[in-house]
Amino acid sequence: MTRRSLSLGAVPRVAAALCLVAADGIARGDWPQWGNTHSRNMACDETGLPNDFAAGEFVGATDEIDLSTTRNVKWIAKLGSQSYGNPTVARGRVFVGTNNDSPRDARFKGDRSNVYCLDEETGDLVWQLSIPKLGTGKVSDWEYLGICSSPAVDGDRVYLVTNRCEVMCLDFDGMADGNDGDTDEGAYFAGPGKPPMELAETDADIIWRLNMIDACGVFPHNVTSSSVLVAGDRLWVTTSNGVDYGHVETPAPFAPSLILVDKHSGELLGEEASGLSRRIFHSNWTSPAYLKTDELELALFGGPDGFCYAFEPEPQPDEDGYPVLVERWRFDCNLPEYREKDGKLLRYATHDGPSEVLGTVVVDDGLVYAVIGQDPEHGDGLGNLVCIDPTGEGDVTGTKLVWNYSKIHRSISTLSIVGGLLFVADYAGFVYCLDAKTGEEQWVHDTMGHIWGSTLVADGKVHIGNEDGYLTMIPATREYAKEGVIEIDMTSPVYSSPIAANGVLYVVTHTHLFALAEASE
Repeated sequence: MTRRSLSLGAVPRVAAALCLVAADGIARGDWPQWGNTHSRNMACDETGLPNDFAAGEFVGATDEIDLSTTRNVKWIAKLGSQSYGNPTVARGRVFVGTNNDSPRDARFKGDRSNVYCLDEETGDLVWQLSIPKLGTGKVSDWEYLGICSSPAVDGDRVYLVTNRCEVMCLDFDGMADGNDGDTDEGAYFAGPGKPPMELAETDADIIWRLNMIDACGVFPHNVTSSSVLVAGDRLWVTTSNGVDYGHVETPAPFAPSLILVDKHSGELLGEEASGLSRRIFHSNWTSPAYLKTDELELALFGGPDGFCYAFEPEPQPDEDGYPVLVERWRFDCNLPEYREKDGKLLRYATHDGPSEVLGTVVVDDGLVYAVIGQDPEHGDGLGNLVCIDPTGEGDVTGTKLVWNYSKIHRSISTLSIVGGLLFVADYAGFVYCLDAKTGEEQWVHDTMGHIWGSTLVADGKVHIGNEDGYLTMIPATREYAKEGVIEIDMTSPVYSSPIAANGVLYVVTHTHLFALAEASE
């Protein structure tokens, strides 16, 4: 692979968070949702992960990997041709999104979006969800992107956002234990206007669906991409509302960017009414986070206008009696000079202009962290990372900044915090280590390739993949240890984020899911 040159004591908290998740029937070592816990902090206390492994070589001109050329690989699962969905692991299953370019089932042909449920021990397919496209092309359901949502497992239910702009609830066991939902899966899998498909035990069992286009008037831009946050009996969901294909108008300026849904029934419980869609730059593909302390309980959201928002956990009726999400505070994550210079407003998508919040907001030790970025198609540009005191009300931009770091470029990544150190990547390919309390820079590492995914801190190392197909592992220490940096060729681009669960490191490339573990003696 060619590589481009460029012109860059939290373990107890993580363990405690994992124990909270375990109350829903999830094992301590699982990774049941995007960001592992409600805090969305991309870190865990897994140990014994492999430092040395080989992803293997392709068999001739095929996309099959010769297992005899691998090392410390537990199993490999074939995905489609493009995979952006991050894996989750819970209750002996692994869930991952991809497209349908390598069909697992002859019934499902052509461009579709898939979620695979795999056996955690073997990587074998247990069941799959295969969804037809919207038929809108690049404007709302970009061809061949597949499912970009990271499924969230809660007890015997799996929640995700589909390419058709739906919030979906699935039975954890699929069709193997019968059809438990009220959806006509045969008709749904076939697509509008086509005869229903005959169902199989390897099909997903849909419990309910909420179509955000119909229910909320949403106009998804390019793709619907976010991961559901499960909080008690409710789901916090990003809608992916955005601009039109020409990037000129917002077709649904009064549609919500964030909604609240009953996890049992799929009933819409509340909508964001802060006017985010009227201030939208492009779209919103971030995922909600949650802060809960003895004093505060807030849902946190990276806005499509470049602000970080905090919402009250309980919706309230507006003047017409409609339930809306109540905004507690907002904070502008852009520096003033990104929005205005020499008395003139700067345009969005210019190098020096403002950005939205695409990486998921992260909570750690009572503080909130957010970083700004744009669609990778817009290229590199000015970034900013902020640490926010979440105790305010109203516009807290001028009063609740703890620190900011503006040396970072635009980022679409979610950050990791462990042992008082913050690790974050930017799209330009740099990985940064900062002091989490002060924002003081500790070191910067250049991976020499664009980064779409997020850092994972586990087993004393920062794990990060890049567009050139390399997985980089950096010692997660305050001092930069160049001699300890490891780079491994994963055979194809890595746009997803690595995760670790039950002693296994999972890495998704465009075409394969690797389960990596030290070989037993």
